[in-house]
Amino acid sequence: MRKYILAIGLVIIFLVVFIPFASTSPDGLEKVAENLGVEENAPFWRGLMFDYSVEAVGNPYVSTLIAGVVGTGLVLLACLALGKVLVKKNNRAFEKKV
Repeated sequence: MRKYILAIGLVIIFLVVFIPFASTSPDGLEKVAENLGVEENAPFWRGLMFDYSVEAVGNPYVSTLIAGVVGTGLVLLACLALGKVLVKKNNRAFEKKV
C-alpha cells in the first residue's frame, strides 16, 4: 500500500511541475479542422472539466492542476477496477480448469 501512495504522490508532484508547460497549441484534429475551415459548434454538454479546467476555481493554474489531479485519479481508479475484474475472471477460469 505504501508503494501506491508513493506512486500517487509522485504523479501529483509531476502534474504540479509540468502542467504550466502544457501546450496551448491545438491538437492534430483541431489543427485539421482549422485548416479545412470547419467551424466548431457549441458543445451539447460541457462535461465535468470542460477544456481541462474546473470552472468553479478562478485561478487558471489551480483550475488546470485540479482537473489534472482529478482526471489522473479517475483514470487510475478505472484501471484498478478493470484490473480487479479481469483478475477475478481469469482466476475463475483457471479454477475451472484445475
